[in-house]
Amino acid sequence: MIETSFKNQIIAQNRALEGRQEKQVVTNEHYVHKRPIAGPFQDSLEGISLGLGCFWGAEKKFWNQDGVYTTAVGYSGGYTRNPVYDEVCSGLTGHSEVVRVIYNPKKITLKHILSIFWESHDPTQGMRQGNDSGTQYRSAIYCYDKKQLKDALFSKNLYQKQLKTYGYGEITTEVTLNKEFFYAEDYHQQYLAKNPNGYCGLGGTGIKYVHSLPNEI
Repeated sequence: MIETSFKNQIIAQNRALEGRQEKQVVTNEHYVHKRPIAGPFQDSLEGISLGLGCFWGAEKKFWNQDGVYTTAVGYSGGYTRNPVYDEVCSGLTGHSEVVRVIYNPKKITLKHILSIFWESHDPTQGMRQGNDSGTQYRSAIYCYDKKQLKDALFSKNLYQKQLKTYGYGEITTEVTLNKEFFYAEDYHQQYLAKNPNGYCGLGGTGIKYVHSLPNEI
């Protein structure tokens, strides 16, 4: 029986489920564009993991972007190794639902990816997103290097100023260096391509992210 008292606060590491050594087995072919969803990837490609609520709609938002090589959904930011969906939903893993975006920086910039991220959800909602409530739905950016981290933090501060102009509160997005990415179950991968009428909880603030940034992103 899985305890469910940690739905709205991130569990401490010493109380999190331990997990398992066996990795999730997924089909290594994207359902939409047929490219692999598991690495290793070419050195010319870069990756970032993004949490913006339910990962079904989040993944679709990014796989349609020119310059994105591939996407996959999974769990990150917590403590449990190779978790399963029910464990993540319990709040006992510390993980959030994320989409891992592998992209070609010569075709799509991190600046553009971050603008999609900010505009596609409400980053001020804490441990929920829309009607979806729980720590697994928190807003998060898990960066793969220090340059990405610097740029992500810059974009967060910039969007915070823009949101405050319209009366929104503090952004609660977790921005940190990459936590290990664990693949979600195969049926979650490219879910809305397999189930076109499936649930998509994405909904932004309606406030455009204006990236008047230096040439750092």
